[in-house]
Amino acid sequence: MAGIFSINLSSDAIVSRCWDSIVGRQHYVSKLQQNLQVLTTCLEELKCLKNDVKRKVEVAEQQPYMKRLDQVQSWILKVETMETQVRQVLNDGIQHIEKLCCGGCCSKNYISSYRYGKKVVKKLQQVSALKSAGVFQEVAERLPAPLVSQRPIEPIVGMESMFDMVWSHVEDEEVGVIGLYGMGGVGKTTLLTKIYNNFLHTPNDFNLVIWVVVSKDFKLDNIQNKIGERIGFSDETWKRQGQDEKAEDIAMVLGTKKFVLFLDDMWERVEITKVGVPFPDKQNKCKVVFTTRSEDVCGLMDAHVKIKVECLASEKAWTLFQQKVGKEALLVHPDIPTRAKVVAKECGGLPLALITVGRAMACKKTPEEWDHAIQVLKKSASEFSGMEDKVLRLLKFSYDSLPSEKVRSCFLYCALFPEDFLIPKDTLLNCWMGEEIWDEYANVHEGRRESYHIIGVLLNVCLLEEYKGNFVKMHDVIRDMALWLACDPAKTNESFLVHACADLIEAPNIEKWKSAKRISLMSNRMEHLVEIPNSPTLLTLFLGGNNLKMIDDGFFNHMPTLQVLDLSDNKDLTRLPCGVSNLVSLQHLNLSETGIRELSDEMKSLSKLKYLNLEFTGKLDSVPPNLISSFPMLKVLRLFKCGSSDKILFEGEISMIEELQGLKHFDVLTLSIRSTSCFQKFLKYHRLVNCTETLLLRDQNNCSSFLDLTSLLDMKNLDLLQISEYPKLEEIEIDWAGRETNDPQNSIMRNQSCYIALQHVSVSSCFQLTDVTWLIYATNLISLYVYGCSEMREIINNQRLAANVVKELKPFAKLSVLDLWGLPLLSSICKSALPFPCLSEIRITECRALKALPLNSSSARGCNLIIRGEEWWWNSLYWPNEGVRNAFLPCFRRLGRN
Repeated sequence: MAGIFSINLSSDAIVSRCWDSIVGRQHYVSKLQQNLQVLTTCLEELKCLKNDVKRKVEVAEQQPYMKRLDQVQSWILKVETMETQVRQVLNDGIQHIEKLCCGGCCSKNYISSYRYGKKVVKKLQQVSALKSAGVFQEVAERLPAPLVSQRPIEPIVGMESMFDMVWSHVEDEEVGVIGLYGMGGVGKTTLLTKIYNNFLHTPNDFNLVIWVVVSKDFKLDNIQNKIGERIGFSDETWKRQGQDEKAEDIAMVLGTKKFVLFLDDMWERVEITKVGVPFPDKQNKCKVVFTTRSEDVCGLMDAHVKIKVECLASEKAWTLFQQKVGKEALLVHPDIPTRAKVVAKECGGLPLALITVGRAMACKKTPEEWDHAIQVLKKSASEFSGMEDKVLRLLKFSYDSLPSEKVRSCFLYCALFPEDFLIPKDTLLNCWMGEEIWDEYANVHEGRRESYHIIGVLLNVCLLEEYKGNFVKMHDVIRDMALWLACDPAKTNESFLVHACADLIEAPNIEKWKSAKRISLMSNRMEHLVEIPNSPTLLTLFLGGNNLKMIDDGFFNHMPTLQVLDLSDNKDLTRLPCGVSNLVSLQHLNLSETGIRELSDEMKSLSKLKYLNLEFTGKLDSVPPNLISSFPMLKVLRLFKCGSSDKILFEGEISMIEELQGLKHFDVLTLSIRSTSCFQKFLKYHRLVNCTETLLLRDQNNCSSFLDLTSLLDMKNLDLLQISEYPKLEEIEIDWAGRETNDPQNSIMRNQSCYIALQHVSVSSCFQLTDVTWLIYATNLISLYVYGCSEMREIINNQRLAANVVKELKPFAKLSVLDLWGLPLLSSICKSALPFPCLSEIRITECRALKALPLNSSSARGCNLIIRGEEWWWNSLYWPNEGVRNAFLPCFRRLGRN
């Protein structure tokens, strides 16, 4: 019959199931108290488990590139949700317990208690399930580090096929270790960099790429630290671990990665497994790619593939050579291009030689000079047998091509400074004077011109590189070549001992000092010089930039030929040792930035001294009478920001200033004068006024509102002027009327550039000063700094400008840097726009009232101007029109950013 179905169950089964159901449901009520206790206990256990897991996660995530697993995070969130729910259930338990009766077996509101009891059992089951799910073998995973960071590289010439060959081996799973070898300067690092950067642009399945510069005197620890930084072990605690521990950590990470390790500039075998790097094979499919100057290193590194990086083919070499010589030199004479191709060919396609020789020939404009170059190159580069024989001999061509022994000696002198050191040109000039390199010149200024000529020659052949006009530096490889020559008397008749910036805490063995002519131990960590060396031929000794506190008495006893001594930047050095009188040949003494408190009478024996630098010796308080007059050959005395300069210069029965006035050969003075009365005294010494190159004027006690700088017109060599801490000063002026009355020849001076030599001016902490219009007469000014002048309204006052300026004067025509700071009332630099043909940087800080710059569409053309300031200030500036604003918008840099 439709709609009828049967269930074949016995009555006993039906009764049994019904009874079980009734009993089970009854337990929701009868075991409610027990279930609540169990739920409370289970919840506490779950909370403890959650806290344990979270602690493990936090510890793991303290490691770089570690992130908690998603399943762990999901479990923690579920537990926290469950905690809230269970606490609510437990909070409701009290009222349900009160409803129980019959010894807890029944309830006054059975349905309510039944539903609650069922909820308790369900939460108990869910808590138990979460406890079971909270057992994790791992709680975090290591995220992949960024694959590659772009490395800077110059455009390469002629290495395209070599690159393709190496890249094909990188992609070949059969190849694990690739060695690139070749002579120094052939372009191995350039090629390696191009391969490294290619990982940015080419799809690949590597998940870690590492770059390490090994270098000659490598340490395994340094390689481990570099790799460690790349894979997340960058803290100092890890770096202090032993090599074996670090190797285990590195191996643990790299063992799970498909990596490429680039090792640049290897000189010997590196035990990569000791570093912690798994050896590349077919199974792990990892790669090690390295460069070396020796084919032997390729064998020692078990390279699967050895690739010799060859010199450039003739066509590519000629292309590179033309780039470095330049069209002007090649086209200046019709016979030069043919000879230039011969010179390029003699370079053997070696990129470093092509670049260096090409640059050296860039200023050669006659066929005879090119013929000479061919002749010298043929003799120097006939056989290549290694780095020294190949690269250094080719670099030596530039050295040998220098026009005189004097220029060659000056070039080698630059190798005394540390690697990558920015060498102030003035430092070289003064040291060369001390070694009598240009002693034939009557005065410092003539000698300087010769020195600048020598520097120019070295710059032209690229043996030096110029930096920001006032500095030079040596390329690392050029410096290597210079030291290779200078440290071997057989090559140059020189004998250098150079450990500059070598992290020394004590001086090298004094036995090494015996034959040295020039020693540089600058920029180290030496505190004491204890042993007394015997250096009978020593000419120059650089000890600057150390931590010297004491030099033992007698240290200078056996240096009879020493001419240049640099002790600068040893701030804890408070005195010179006894025995300094034995430096009878000394001509150059630099004590700047030391803690020297007094000069001793013993120094009177230094009768040949020409250069004495006491700048930034803030603690210097005493100079013996008649000391300066004991230096009849003195040409340069530097006292800028020297301790008690007024006392030192002007006090005593015979003052130092009088002693200086009597020196026949004296040419250059830098000084600080801290009172108006002393300044007036100084102005009486006309010869010294004319010798002054750097001057700081400061007078905190001066109550005058007027400063007359007419006297500075006599300072024909004044290069740097600082005016600071004149609290009542309101006006700086030039007394033209008085000047013209006293000297009719000066009646037209106001129409010309008056401060001819003045290039750098700083005005600071003159709290009542309103403008510096007088600077319109400093037409060669390069840098202007105005700081902390709270009443400064204008830099150039238009009314004074109109009253003083004639057509011939062009304010700020050579200004390169303008730096204004802490001028809250400054509203104008100059009311009218200026051309600023040389301006490279403007820095404006805390000048809230300045709402416009003296710029228009014709200003600073072609100068690559940078304008630094606060962003709010920049956004508030007024511009003559939108076109001018848009023209200078790319120039802005927010303060604190490059």
